[in-house]
Amino acid sequence: MTPYPEKEACITGAAQSQAGRPSARSALQLTADTCLAAIADAGLEPADIDGIATYPGKSPEGGGIAPVSPSEAAAMLGIEPRWILASAEGFSHMAPVFNAVTALACGLARHVVVFRTVAQASARMAARQSTLMAGSRSRVEGNNAWTVPFNALSPINTFALYAQAYFAKYGASEEQLGMIAVNSRRNAAHNANAIYRKPLSLEDYLAARMISTPLRLYDCDSHIDGSTAIVLSRADAARDLRNPPLHIEAMGMAVGGLWAGHHEGDFTALPAAGKAGAMLWQRTALKPSDMDCAQIYDGFSIHVWLWMEALGLVPRGEACRFVEGGQRIALDGELPLNTGGGQLSGGRFHGYGHLHEATVQLWGRGGGRQVRDAKTCIISNGGYGYGAMILRRD
Repeated sequence: MTPYPEKEACITGAAQSQAGRPSARSALQLTADTCLAAIADAGLEPADIDGIATYPGKSPEGGGIAPVSPSEAAAMLGIEPRWILASAEGFSHMAPVFNAVTALACGLARHVVVFRTVAQASARMAARQSTLMAGSRSRVEGNNAWTVPFNALSPINTFALYAQAYFAKYGASEEQLGMIAVNSRRNAAHNANAIYRKPLSLEDYLAARMISTPLRLYDCDSHIDGSTAIVLSRADAARDLRNPPLHIEAMGMAVGGLWAGHHEGDFTALPAAGKAGAMLWQRTALKPSDMDCAQIYDGFSIHVWLWMEALGLVPRGEACRFVEGGQRIALDGELPLNTGGGQLSGGRFHGYGHLHEATVQLWGRGGGRQVRDAKTCIISNGGYGYGAMILRRD
């Protein structure tokens, strides 16, 4: 028997709501719609689901970051789970998936639905107080408490420092960074659910306003209302379901100091992401060169370079040159990247859009953005806490 619990679990269903700015559906309605669609996609009924989880649990921060709890979703779906994950503290985006894998491997459940719902577009339209820049805020808690006193009112101010350090150390150019946004938009043109589908040229990117040097408007993801749901099943329960099971080949996770305002090192790498990558590759015989496509977290474009290097997809300092011109990361390139448009063009499904897009590719549902003969996909998630996963289809 393998010592790795992920070998005992598969992804058997997936669904994603329409991305709204804002949505006419409430957060709870979006959650129910998407969970039911994912369950049906797996060929299951709600009564078959005996586990449920979400990230990060219902958040007291407001702002639409996490408006639905797993217990609320379970009640809405009419299920009575044997196993439930009520919260995942901090920025461990993939924690509910990894915890669900463990629950399945331990026999605590046979089929688990994991969802991630956001309603940030609605929150921001309702009140500017939902943002960190609201002058009426008298107190800021969590990781933001370490940055807001220094006038860093958005994570972009933090990650702009990383981008500046990377540019200085490795001689990267604005044009190279711009190819992340241009490539995402090019792929989003084939994704009917993407928020932005209008063509974006490198000239358009360079002409956009600077938000926090050197990061421009198109280096930032877009807040939305939306929900993503994934069904995970025990391997022995997945064989006779509707879809070919997607095997969780390996997973890796780490939580770094950024979530508590702890910054150290040379600022051209995210150490915890590297630890997650190291854990990932220790759990599989596959190599980075075996990946048919990559869905890399892109809260800001610089995340993509840092993650590519942390996962060993390219050597340190080489991500900027790897993406130059866009050919190697195109749909027919060496490493097709963020094939659905990522968060920069597809919308901020808070990392779970990347996991959903991996299922789209491996089940051959990509249409005009389908990567030919895709059998493996690497996914990363998070800008403060870090998770990575490899999915494989037989």
